[in-house]
Amino acid sequence: MPVLFNQDEAETKEIAPGVKCQILLDKPRTSNDRIMLQRILLEPGAQMPLSIANGSFAWTQLLSGEVIITAENIKDHLTKAHIALLPPDFEGTLSAETSCEVLLANVPDAQRFDESFTKNPPGYRCVDWTREPVLDAEHDARKRIYMVTPKMFDTKAFKGEMIIYPPNTNAPNHHHEGAEHFQYVISGSGTVFLSEQPHDMKKGDVLYNYEMERHYFENHGEEDFIFVEFFVPGECKTIWVPGADVCAWMPTGQDIEGRMPVRDIKAHSSELVTTPDDV
Repeated sequence: MPVLFNQDEAETKEIAPGVKCQILLDKPRTSNDRIMLQRILLEPGAQMPLSIANGSFAWTQLLSGEVIITAENIKDHLTKAHIALLPPDFEGTLSAETSCEVLLANVPDAQRFDESFTKNPPGYRCVDWTREPVLDAEHDARKRIYMVTPKMFDTKAFKGEMIIYPPNTNAPNHHHEGAEHFQYVISGSGTVFLSEQPHDMKKGDVLYNYEMERHYFENHGEEDFIFVEFFVPGECKTIWVPGADVCAWMPTGQDIEGRMPVRDIKAHSSELVTTPDDV
């Protein structure tokens, strides 16, 4: 059965002065150690050490506020527009310039999901996802922005994207083979159908889907329903229910702000198991 809950249901603990933590996904909640997801709350001026174990990697995404991430030869200013990959053996600090809300995810033993990870581990990367190209769904009004791909982060151990459902939008029923994935609702509200059973979703909800779990989303609200989703490993097969339109994603030639994006992505199908080279 999928796991669905709101972040407000998770226990909040103070782990350092001005730093609070909620564990959203871990082995006790999902029964496996593919992903550990934390929500970190920092007060202005607070600092949080970041230490990534050998063989693991993590990524961080700001939900609100501004932080500076520092390490040897690294000093990056992060806003809601950024997602940063923290490679194996990374040692650094997250320093809050304002009140901040941060998602921090960790994948232990990444070699399980990318055979080249040990010999060629990815390095530190920080990406402004708002400059990435927007793709439109061929058969409906959904929009997709890739936030984590092999081309962007040099690993197939995970993949991430933002999906936008405008009002009165829905997608076909489907399931995935070869990966498990979670969604975190950024804004708006919608309905997720899990094995055809409806469940309401709202901002701050977390949904963890195992392999073979049928699911799809609908938005009948008055504002966009927006969530990020991350797959571990990054490549999997999508199986649509019989008769459903296979989802194809078409380039718009624009980023989320209507500007020319930093790169081009050609049209492709969600049926593909291997991530296209330009993604």
